[in-house]
Formats: sequence, C-alpha cells, structure tokens
Amino acid sequence: MSNIFLGIITLAAVVLVVYVVYMILNLKRTIASLERFVETTEATLQPALEELQATLKSVRKITDDVGTLTDDIRHISGSVRNVGEAVDQVSYAVKSAAQASVSETKGLKAGIRAGVSYFLRNACLRGGTQQ
Repeated sequence: MSNIFLGIITLAAVVLVVYVVYMILNLKRTIASLERFVETTEATLQPALEELQATLKSVRKITDDVGTLTDDIRHISGSVRNVGEAVDQVSYAVKSAAQASVSETKGLKAGIRAGVSYFLRNACLRGGTQQ
C-alpha cells in the first residue's frame, strides 16, 4: 500500500511539474506578447507625442504673440489718448486765441469809431468856425 501511495505521490509530482512547466511556457509567451504590445504602442504613441510637443510649442508661440500684440495695442491706445489730449490742448489754445482776437477786434473797432467820431467832430467845428 505504501508503494501505491508512493506511486500516486510520484505521479502527482510529475503532473505538477508538467503543469508548472506548461504554465511557465504560457507565461513566457504572454510576456513576449506583452512586450510586443508595449513596443507597438510606444511606436504608435511616439509620433503622437512629438506632434503634441510641436503643438504645445505653437500654442506657446501664439500666446507670446498675443501678449506682444496686446502690449502693442496698449501702447497704441496710450498714444491715441495722448493725441486726444494734445488735440484738446490745441482746441483750447485756438479757442483762447479766437476769443482774444475777437476782443482785440472789438476794441480796435471801438477805438476807430471813437477816433473817426472825434476827427469828424473837430473837423466840423473847425471847418464851421473858419468859414
């Protein structure tokens, strides 16, 4: 009976060894398949990653250009504001000059009128007394 148990145990050990060898071979094939999958995936993803990096560089360049453009627009709007202030100052100067010339013209007109009136009065008085 112990020979039968020994035979059964030996047979079970052989079956176990054969099963373990079979599992190791399957595991080896699975690992090789997994390595091929990783290589294929890496080969597929590499161009996509390079394109993504190029796209990110383009986006950075665009955002830098937009930043430069907004700085230029700020500069232009500041210049337009300065031009507007200068136009306001020129307008004020022209208005002041126009008001001053109107005042001077009114004063000159009054002076000429007074002078002509004085001249005519004196001319008529002298002319009337001399005749």
